[in-house]
Amino acid sequence: MVVPLIKILTDLCLSMQNIRVVLFDDNARIRDSISMLFSGLAGIEFAGTYEDCFNLEQKILTSRPDVILMDIDIPGIDGIQAVTEIHSLFPEIKILMQTVFDDSDKIFRSLCAGAHGYLLKNTPPLKMIEAVQEVYQGGAPMTPVIANKVLKLLTSREAFETDEEVHDYQLSLREKEVLKLLVQGKSYKMIAADLFITYDTVRAHIKKIYEKLHVGSMTEAVSKAIKHRIV
Repeated sequence: MVVPLIKILTDLCLSMQNIRVVLFDDNARIRDSISMLFSGLAGIEFAGTYEDCFNLEQKILTSRPDVILMDIDIPGIDGIQAVTEIHSLFPEIKILMQTVFDDSDKIFRSLCAGAHGYLLKNTPPLKMIEAVQEVYQGGAPMTPVIANKVLKLLTSREAFETDEEVHDYQLSLREKEVLKLLVQGKSYKMIAADLFITYDTVRAHIKKIYEKLHVGSMTEAVSKAIKHRIV
């Protein structure tokens, strides 16, 4: 028997805390479809859509989002500029970039600007909802193609050339295993499956890793791991 999609989506969100989600996208069709996707779900409060990023601070103060879905190519103030401003003014807000293209340079610049994850616009609805939940809980969701591109960018940029000195940072063996999988572009769920541990255990390990490395995001953790040859 096929379970209706809306039931799957609703069941998925029952365990979520109430997450306020806002979308920035100039495409009216996309705004309508994402609004319909999130508006009927338990655990999510869809707080609005915007077609541009002008008067950005006021829009954020009005909608009070926990998670923002941001179109990278939105006209006017583009998504990367918007992320920089949001990250500076509201560092607690999680930002998921969205685009129809997997442009490597834009991916890198978005993450450096403060984005917490990156999704292609053709991401299936269930995956999109899981991504919102994951980023809200501190994760860094990316499609596999994008994760691989980020890894290649991190390892190829001169800014991340390795130092001669090897740093340890007092990570436990398990924390190093988790960090190594992060460097490989694995998601929290994939790490949990690879190490035969729970999703919450992965989150706990990554929280400790962030504390020990003195970083605040997956991108910073991965770049530091590469630069200082931690794994």
